[in-house]
Amino acid sequence: MVNVSILALPRSSRSEIAGRSGQAWRVRLKAPPAQGAANEELVDLLAKVLSIPKAAVVVRAGWSSRRKLVRISADLGRDEIEALLDRAAGGPSGRAPERLDGA
Repeated sequence: MVNVSILALPRSSRSEIAGRSGQAWRVRLKAPPAQGAANEELVDLLAKVLSIPKAAVVVRAGWSSRRKLVRISADLGRDEIEALLDRAAGGPSGRAPERLDGA
């Protein structure tokens, strides 16, 4: 299990991994923060980016905050998770950010 710090940015124009903000990953979410919609979208996006089941992604802290601690319960190490998030954010590979809507 690996814990990942997230800075969630709800009500964005699209859902995507947007890069780093200090030790946390900035994640833009199209959904509003009301009634857990942004948290659900965060889980969906991380599961897609990491190619793991949604059940393996759990918001452990910060349910009603922009700053969240997410636990990843999968056969992935911290370095592998960081590399996948970096690639989704358009890191060293030079790709465009990974978006939930597939565009």
